[in-house]
Formats: sequence, structure tokens, C-alpha cells
Amino acid sequence: MSNTFQVDLRGIVDLLSHHLYASPRVYVRELLQNAVDAITAVGPDHAGRVEITTGASLRITDNGIGLTEAQVHELLATIGRSSKRDELGFARHEFLGQFGIGLLSCFLVADEIRVHTRRAGETPVLWTGYSDGRYEVRAGDEREPGTTVTLLPRRGAEHYLTGTTVTELAELYGSLLPVEVRVDGRRVTAGTVPWALPGAERMAYAEKVLGFRPFDVIELNVPGAGLSGAAFVLPTPVNPANRGGHRVYLKRMLLSESVEGLLPDWAFFARCVVDSTELRPTASREALYDDGMLAETREAIADQLRGWLVRLAATDPRRLAQFLQIHHLGVKALALHDDEMLRLVEQWYPMQTTMGELTLAEFRARFGLLRYAGTADEFRQLAAVAAAQDVGLINGGYVYDADLIERLATVDPEIRAERLDPTDLTTRFTAVDPEAELRLRPFLAAAQRRLDKLGCEVVVRAFDPVTLPALYLVSRSAAFQEEFTASRDQADDLWGGVLDALAQTVPNDRPQLVLNHRNPLIRRVAALGDAELAALAVESLYGQALLLGHHPIRPADAALLTTSFLGLLDRAVPEEETR
Repeated sequence: MSNTFQVDLRGIVDLLSHHLYASPRVYVRELLQNAVDAITAVGPDHAGRVEITTGASLRITDNGIGLTEAQVHELLATIGRSSKRDELGFARHEFLGQFGIGLLSCFLVADEIRVHTRRAGETPVLWTGYSDGRYEVRAGDEREPGTTVTLLPRRGAEHYLTGTTVTELAELYGSLLPVEVRVDGRRVTAGTVPWALPGAERMAYAEKVLGFRPFDVIELNVPGAGLSGAAFVLPTPVNPANRGGHRVYLKRMLLSESVEGLLPDWAFFARCVVDSTELRPTASREALYDDGMLAETREAIADQLRGWLVRLAATDPRRLAQFLQIHHLGVKALALHDDEMLRLVEQWYPMQTTMGELTLAEFRARFGLLRYAGTADEFRQLAAVAAAQDVGLINGGYVYDADLIERLATVDPEIRAERLDPTDLTTRFTAVDPEAELRLRPFLAAAQRRLDKLGCEVVVRAFDPVTLPALYLVSRSAAFQEEFTASRDQADDLWGGVLDALAQTVPNDRPQLVLNHRNPLIRRVAALGDAELAALAVESLYGQALLLGHHPIRPADAALLTTSFLGLLDRAVPEEETR
């Protein structure tokens, strides 16, 4: 024996309100969709109109095709069936939604729904549905073909059916519909899509609807998705992690004001307003279904945004520079995998260098080699010294910059890029003469004994700028050694054994404290006859070099800074004689 499922309509309504639709407000969209579908079914030359009146109840009337009694039973009283819908002519490509499920959403705000409908040449029908799952069908009144839906509000939902709310929602969802829609006599349809407006009016639309006056407006057209619209470029920087949504219409009905996934991640600098006839909505019709069509559309829009940037570079470099100053992160993210954008970044995006802000093309023309510091701290540490040695250096510490420099060298064999190891600078420093080196040996030996416990090597070189007394340099291998040692100290026995086994493969380089023999202070410290005072001075120079280079301060370093400072202070302030 077979049985049929019993449907609890109250449970279905609860499911819709709490899990499918974001808000009961969507009932207006569903009613408009049904009305527009009914008008579309009459034919392309039919002058459709939709009238909504509010008061104790809400009524929405269309002059569409209407329903027969058989269709009323099939479309209004059957949940989830689609085969009959196709046979009755309500599954054509031109239609916006599904009549039955759309009407069911009205139970989010109403306890009773009345549908009075008439198809030309057929008997009028009145269908009344109740939120407890009952419905009645009887003969209706004679009137023109079309449909009138009446909603009687449920307790607590009356505010959703007021004139102010309904006008707001009808304008929100249906302002671009190709049929005339009125609420209490006031027309809410605009008649013109915003991307077809003249320039000044488009700007005004963006300010009113999107909340900003755009830097520029890019027209979008993807024929395969039946998509047209515009991308409005934000006039101020935005956090790339905050993915802004886009205003998407499907067949001129608003899907949502915050649709995601329409643009690639790098295009976070634009907000789109588009209409499509081919993209598919999700079940709630509040987001786009992520399928192959959406992926192709996203790529096509990306190509058009990319083309806009290329045109700016060719026709208005000053404006491109303004754009890059605002939204460089998005362009750099695109350049990581797009050669055309990579060349654009090379030619137009200024990076921080030891010679001021230069584009990579300008830097390469001056120095040949794209030499860069891998982190902002390394650049701050080395910039003054590198500039004094006439070594051009790029700050690769900003997001994507180092990756872009390396990628540029990969795609163009004529371009050379090199990350500067801090200790490479010592090869450009001048060694002190043999006689001076001989005099410095006792001082260097004492200084080395003082800093041995910190794992630092002390050397003396002559370099510019003269005003810099000491420089703390950490090679990449030495930095790795420090990280490896810190990890070993924190590891448990199991991982500690693994790290011990790897320890023999780790380079054993040490950081260097390079004392500048051209600096007068260094020469005076080296000439001190007081070994303890000289040692305190070296420790203080070590601490200052750490701070100037923005190096991390370990507990041992902090302790040394304290003791050397207090030691120098103690020597500078003699004790008072006691009487």
C-alpha cells in the first residue's frame, strides 16, 4: 500500500521564513514576479501594468494572462511540482520566478491569501488559501482578464503591509521592471536602467543608491550571460578582506543589493550594478548560483576591468596614477598572474626606494639590477647605508611588491632581480688599514668577549654615512638559525629529537655588529684606556643598532640594554663623598 506525504503548511512557512528567505520583506518581490510573468505570458506587445493598493489589506492587480480553474489547482495548491507548470506555459525562459512557491512566501506576512483570476474566454475563479493549509476554490466575479491577489495581514506583521513599507519595497525590487508599477497611485518604476543614464545622472545615481561618488564608471556587457550594467570604481581605499556586494537584477527584478562572487577577488575596488537574463538564482532568489555560467561571466567582467586599466595607461596616465594611488593592492594582486597588468605596474606604480619613489621601469633604467629588501624592517635598516654606498635598493616589504619584482624577472629574461642579503653590504665597506687594525685588536677582543654570549660577531669597517656609528646585520641564514633555535627550545622531546637531527644541516652564521671606523665616537671608544667603560660603550652601541634596525629584542638583549645604560649612567654620575 502506498501513501502520500502530508504537508504541514505552517512548518513550510516557518522553514521559508527562518532558513530560505532573509526577511519577510521579499513577499513584495514574489508578488511582483508573479504579476510580471503573467503579463509576459500575454505577449511582447502587451502594455502591462501592475497596481498595488494598501489599507486594511494589500491588493496587487495585473492585467496579465490570468489562470483557468485547472491552473489554479495546479499552480496554487501544489507545492514543489514543476511538470504541469511546463505544460501550462509558465516555465518559459522569459519568466522571472515560479508562481506557486512565490505565492506561498506571502504566508510570511498573511494568514489569508485571496487570488481572483480570469483568463480571456474562461470563467473567473476565486482561490482562497489559509496559513493552516486549507484552501477553497469557487467562481469569481466577472471582470477584465488578469489577476488580483489580496493579503490579509497576520497578527504582528501588519507593518509589512503599510503603504510606506510597500512603496519602499516595490521601488527597491521593481524599479527597473519593464512594466508600469504603481503603489497607491504613485509610479515606482523608473523606466531607465541606471547604466544607460547620462554621465552626470549616473554619478548622482551612485551617490544616492551606492553611497559614494565614483572615481569612474566602467560599462559592462557580457552577451553570453545576457548581462549589461556598470562597475562603479570606489573613490577611496577599501580593505581587500571586506568583500563588497553588488546590486544584481535578473530580468530587471532586483535579486539582491549585496550579491557576492560576481567579480574576481582582486577587483575589490569596484561595485557593480548589472542585469542578467541568463544567470541563475539560488532557491531563495537572493544570491547567484555558482555554476559555469557565473564563472565565465566573472572572467568576462575581469577582462573588461583589465581593459579599462590598459586604456587609462594609454590615454590618461595621470588618472591611472591617481587610481593606483588609491587601489594599488587590487592591481598588484591581478599582476601576480596577469602579464599585461604586470607591465602596467612596472611602468606606472611607484615603489619606495633609496632614491625616493620610483617605478620599477625608472629604477631599472638607473641601476640595471632590481635589488630589493625582502621586508620593510630590512629596508629601514639598510636604506641609509645603501644610499651612501650608491647601492639602489627597493623596499619589497609592502604587500605583493617582492613577489612582483621576482615575477618580472621570471617573465622577462632581460630583467635581473636580486634580494639583498644584509651582510652583502659588508663587501662594499672599506677595511681599515693594517696599522689601525693592529691597534684595534685588544679592543675588538674585549668587545667580542662581551657579545659572545649574545651570539654576535664584532667587526670594524669604514663606511658611509659617517654619522652612523654601528650597524647590526643579520644574514638570511643567520635569521633562519635564530628561528630554528627558538623552535628547538620550545619543542617537546619528540620534535626536539627531529630538530636535533636537522641541526647539522642548518648554517651556523652569526649576526654582525659592524662598527664604523669613520665615526668619531667609535674611534674615541676604541682608544679608551678603561676596558670596562669601553665594554659598556660597545654594549650600548649594540642596543642602539638593534633599535635603529627594528630588530626583535630578546630577553637577553633587553637585560643588556638595561645594564649597559645603568653602567654608563653610573660612570657619568660620580658618587658623593660621604662625611
